[in-house]
Amino acid sequence: MRIVIAGAGAMGSRFGLMLYNAGNDVILIDKWRDHVEAIKKNGLSANINGQRSTTRMPIFYPDEIASNSKPADLIIMFTKAIQLEDMLQSIKPLLGLETMVLCLLNGLGHEDTLARYVPQKNILLGITMWTAGLEGPGKVKLFGTGEVELQNIDAEGEKNAKKIVAELRNAGLNGVYSSNVKYSVWRKACVNGTLNSTCTILNANISELGATTEAIPILKAIISEFTAVAAKEHVILDQKEILQHVVETFDPNGIGLHYPSMHQDLIKNNRLTEIDYINGAVARKGEDYGVPTPYCALLTELIHAKEQILKAK
Repeated sequence: MRIVIAGAGAMGSRFGLMLYNAGNDVILIDKWRDHVEAIKKNGLSANINGQRSTTRMPIFYPDEIASNSKPADLIIMFTKAIQLEDMLQSIKPLLGLETMVLCLLNGLGHEDTLARYVPQKNILLGITMWTAGLEGPGKVKLFGTGEVELQNIDAEGEKNAKKIVAELRNAGLNGVYSSNVKYSVWRKACVNGTLNSTCTILNANISELGATTEAIPILKAIISEFTAVAAKEHVILDQKEILQHVVETFDPNGIGLHYPSMHQDLIKNNRLTEIDYINGAVARKGEDYGVPTPYCALLTELIHAKEQILKAK
């Protein structure tokens, strides 16, 4: 299968490497110059559960994709949410009439962006529980295990969706065909909506947030807003289950000492965040549906203010 990984950061590199090792024709696409040049020169270096390997894989900048490029069978989107449309525009030559596009981005509403470039029957939404980290340009650290849950958004796409699940399983990525992926997407977005923005504003890790007396009331309010808006889209979230799941992340012996990705983007790396696709998406949808979302709206405004203060790019 000809597979394109659009966004070859830590997670994109993991998927690309595992699919390549399973015998697929894989190319990576990314904009980070140091990363791209390192892989072009030295190959992709991976620390896989303590074992180091180097694999030479083709990697390109988006603007290197020519109009005569061969369409892909599958494109997996791993860009940041704010980069999705720009990437889709750049890789249009790879989007054939039968090209399936699997979106594994955090946040909400990506299917609307994809629909401007891809037929509905070719769009797959999913989430992944795999983990990966970058040790530097061209170097990734892969550890633990996980799975990929996905589903077609159009009934006509079910057959091809299950074909993609089989390819992911063959590569050891543990593909799972979902009967309700929108629930999983909303649930994950809700968890991100409680931790990412709050830890970023407070400049705290998850455990430090959880140790405050204000944490639980704030989290309950955020989860309540996500739940109310999701219900308008016929997605019924379990508030108690999600709150319990978030509280479990406070444990410093688990992931409590972890700084969420939004904190890493803005505070550590001075990059613009995905807030508009998490709390911001709920605030916008809430306004459209007539559902009050004061916490999500304020968190979105505070993150944007912080971006301006730090002159994030």
